[in-house]
Amino acid sequence: MNITIDPTSKLYRFTILFFISMLTFGSYFAYDIIGAIAPTLIEELGASRGTVGAFYTIYSIAAIISVLIGGILIDRIGTRKSSMIFSLLVLIGSVLVAFADDLTLVFVGRFVFGAGAEPLVVAQSAMLSRWFKGKELALSFGIALTVSRLGTLFSFNTGELISSHFGDYHYALIAAALFCLVSLAANVFYVFMDKKGEKALKLQDEGAEEKIVFKDIKKFKISFWYIAMLCVLFYSAIFPFTALSTDFFVDKWEVPRVINASGSFMRQIFSNFLNMFETAGGISSIIIFASMIFAPFAGHLVDKFGKRASLMIVGSLLMIPAYLMLGFTQLYPAYAMIALGAAFVLVPAAMWPSIPLIVPKEQVGTAFGIITFIQNIGLALFPYLNGLLRDTTHNYTASMLMFASLGAFGLVFAYLLKRADLNDKGVLER
Repeated sequence: MNITIDPTSKLYRFTILFFISMLTFGSYFAYDIIGAIAPTLIEELGASRGTVGAFYTIYSIAAIISVLIGGILIDRIGTRKSSMIFSLLVLIGSVLVAFADDLTLVFVGRFVFGAGAEPLVVAQSAMLSRWFKGKELALSFGIALTVSRLGTLFSFNTGELISSHFGDYHYALIAAALFCLVSLAANVFYVFMDKKGEKALKLQDEGAEEKIVFKDIKKFKISFWYIAMLCVLFYSAIFPFTALSTDFFVDKWEVPRVINASGSFMRQIFSNFLNMFETAGGISSIIIFASMIFAPFAGHLVDKFGKRASLMIVGSLLMIPAYLMLGFTQLYPAYAMIALGAAFVLVPAAMWPSIPLIVPKEQVGTAFGIITFIQNIGLALFPYLNGLLRDTTHNYTASMLMFASLGAFGLVFAYLLKRADLNDKGVLER
């Protein structure tokens, strides 16, 4: 492949940023397509809500394993080769899910998919560091994350539309596999451009930033473990909820799955995005949409004013009334989702940048690896519990109480973090 742009130019660097960013678009789309079409899967596949939740659980089990070995593989064979392995696993897993004719094969596909998707994010971070360290590193990470989250946004707002337009839920899963193929193609382009740039710029392979060195763990301060607990509680209250939120909104409020619009398929897609507050999948995507729009501003404010522990308290506090509102009132769910969206903007913007402030530089990789590992334990447990509670009680009230409780426990750890920070010269609040 002949790339004629000068590797030392800014155009070359931002062209490669496009391909790096597209690396995870497909996996984000495919991860959430199960939740996006959950009502249809329950009806047509004959899956219980617990089974739909377990599709996320099996993904996270694979992610837990891959967190332990993914970083090591990246360091051993390099970013290019390892990322291609991860991209292929993502594609194979999504294809298995798309063409599965029984539940067992869906579980196998989700496991293979999870084994590739999580370490692919780590590889993507290594690529960004390789090309943008000392240049536009924060900007490149922000763009890559936005493109990835576009995959989730498209998944929730088009999944049911694709299923209804083509008359079969398999088409939504096939679309997910096709997007994973696009991401694999982006990886191929990256490999060719990276090889050329490596020679011209004498690039050093940054290696995996998220990898666990067990001897470092005993050195972490108590404030790190408060953040780790807050992280697992916070994310366990967000993503396991969205795994079945589309079904929840259809089940309780009878929110339509798609907007009935005339015209071409693309016009219908545009109409669904335009009216996202009026469809079950669109309301589910409010959390991600809010983070895409407001997270950069929140990050800037955190850098400028600090108050990281305080923002984590506010974000955790917002979740409690939001879930209680969803569980115990008939108020239209979009309002509670806006509150959850605000929480999803505040807590990550304050939490992730706090880790390098309380952990020595040489231990930051282990810190991120440990938090990702613990986080995936929660993401493995709570989607299944969410579905199981719905199947057992025949409504989602108990599930919302569970998620509100996670918010309450998160609030406790956020408060403990702020107290610990006061004893540590207030480094997080500065």
